[in-house]
Amino acid sequence: MNDKKPPPRWRSWLLEGLLFAAIFIGIQLWQARDTPRGAAPAFSGQRLDGSLFQLTDWRREHPGEAVLIYFWADWCPVCRTTAGNISAIADEWPLLSIASQSGDAAQIGKVMAERGYAWPTLPDPTGALMQQYGLPGVPACIVLDPAGNIRFVTLGYTSELGLRLRLWWAGLENT
Repeated sequence: MNDKKPPPRWRSWLLEGLLFAAIFIGIQLWQARDTPRGAAPAFSGQRLDGSLFQLTDWRREHPGEAVLIYFWADWCPVCRTTAGNISAIADEWPLLSIASQSGDAAQIGKVMAERGYAWPTLPDPTGALMQQYGLPGVPACIVLDPAGNIRFVTLGYTSELGLRLRLWWAGLENT
């Protein structure tokens, strides 16, 4: 006769959760395998409001702060889901959004107005900036530490909490 009790149910849930997390992290790392490491590639362009943008100048405007570069597209359904999380942190963290393969400034401005997006945005009609960062698709978030180094690359949906934690952690690098 076997008097052993089965293991508690929480153990199997914990193991399943750990397995899910390991698979998720593995997929994220595999997707980001071609993204640059170290210093962020410099770029420049013209924002939707007509002002000139240079990554080095923008970083100088935010000394000692981690910054977020958010790549998105108007045709991307996951980007729409992520947009609320981006909006939630936009007033608290330096943010630049890059609208990739979504048309010219007028088209992007119209989409942003319709959807209520109020982020500083740089058009990337050909996806050249996305390619420069080695991103296979959108949405993608690049978190730079205060020194301008790429600390985190996230592809696909990203939670508000995940963004806040990554920005906070990247900001600790030079404190």
